[in-house]
Amino acid sequence: MSQTNFDIIVVGGGPGGYVAALRAAQLGLSVAVVEANHLGGICLNWGCIPTKALLRASEINHLLHDLPAYGFKADNISFDFKAVVARSRAVSGKLSGGIAHLLKKAKVPVFNGFGKLGELAKDGTRKVLVHEKDAVTATLSARHVILATGARARKLPGLEPDGKLVWSYREALVPEELPARLLVIGSGAIGTEFASFYRNMGSEVTLVEVAPRILPVEDEEISAIAQKSFEKQGIKVITSAKLGALSKTASEVSVPVEAGGKTQTIVVDRVISAVGIVGNVENLGLENTKIVVDRTHIVTDSLCRTAEPSIYAIGDIAGAPWLAHKASHEAVMCVEAIAGKTVHAIDPTKIPGCTYCRPQVASVGYTEAKAKEAGYKVRVGKFPLAANGKALAMGEPEGLIKTVFDAKTGELLGAHMIGAEVTEMIQGYVIARSSELTEAELIETIFPHPTISESMHEAVLAAYDGALHF
Repeated sequence: MSQTNFDIIVVGGGPGGYVAALRAAQLGLSVAVVEANHLGGICLNWGCIPTKALLRASEINHLLHDLPAYGFKADNISFDFKAVVARSRAVSGKLSGGIAHLLKKAKVPVFNGFGKLGELAKDGTRKVLVHEKDAVTATLSARHVILATGARARKLPGLEPDGKLVWSYREALVPEELPARLLVIGSGAIGTEFASFYRNMGSEVTLVEVAPRILPVEDEEISAIAQKSFEKQGIKVITSAKLGALSKTASEVSVPVEAGGKTQTIVVDRVISAVGIVGNVENLGLENTKIVVDRTHIVTDSLCRTAEPSIYAIGDIAGAPWLAHKASHEAVMCVEAIAGKTVHAIDPTKIPGCTYCRPQVASVGYTEAKAKEAGYKVRVGKFPLAANGKALAMGEPEGLIKTVFDAKTGELLGAHMIGAEVTEMIQGYVIARSSELTEAELIETIFPHPTISESMHEAVLAAYDGALHF
């Protein structure tokens, strides 16, 4: 008979869940994963990974249509859109299979189905019922349960995805054909990435945001540069917008949009709704526990513990920031705490955020405005990529590196970047912030030449009136 009693049961096999299971196995704890759909969760199957595969294809298409700038010529440039989408799905499939291999190698059993919390036994173990549809397929028990069920797209009244004309991120990832006209509602990471992909593949794109600016969680200066770049690429951007009721025909959608005191009707072939997410808290058996749910997210303490003893929540279900790397870090922290190791709570201001639109956006820590609101007197340094040799050589001079320091102590409070490959560079500032480095250590750091990362050094120097190349 297969094992049914474990030290830890993880409900959900996404970037939080499977990492929790692997770390538990490394520490010698018996652990099982309950997963209803695909290992890797939304991130690997319907989010982070497949979107990057699509964005890579769109970057190539952009470059192919910009060949004269590099001294090349090509005629009759075309693409097979179905093949572009198929490659994205193949990348996700390969990684999902890789996770299954890692769990098997670690001897972690995976139970297929939905997990639901059951009764708490007198010996302190918690039952977890695995069910598919209405049938219970397994009854497990464990001393500790980690909930990692993630989140799904938020549906607003009148904007519900219908799978044909109005898409969520799922439909947007597997379109049968490229829409000639597209409306993207919401300009966070998901919205701007899809806007970039479809525009660079040739769609006419309108990006609508209810907030006063796009990428509203980013530094205001970075948002302004992003909007200017999007508009230069041909994306129509409407901010401070109010949407009216959608009107559909068999093949197109009409949407009245009010902004700046004027109302216009936008007619498109498809609409992408990217207006946030909600936690997957339904049917988990939470009603039989002390667990508190706030606006579809489970309330936890700094070590991911819920109000119910021995039940934890990590990743998107536990609230913002909704990032895969945050979920994975929480997973390790949570398991190590269960194992009795000394752990440190996560500081949200030290978690990097990355958006893979064109140009890319990356940041960590306080924006300039948030730092001032928090009472800091700041020193700000800026360096444009137009003054960086490697960026010019690559044909990617668009962008800015911005640093925010505590004027009193020299602590790096935040860093904000827009430009080519900044998502690969932000980790340098993350390490500096996590290690509590000051401007002195960063100024003394030698950056390699020629690299775009030299701009990171110059942005530090600029905060202290020492920029050499601008």
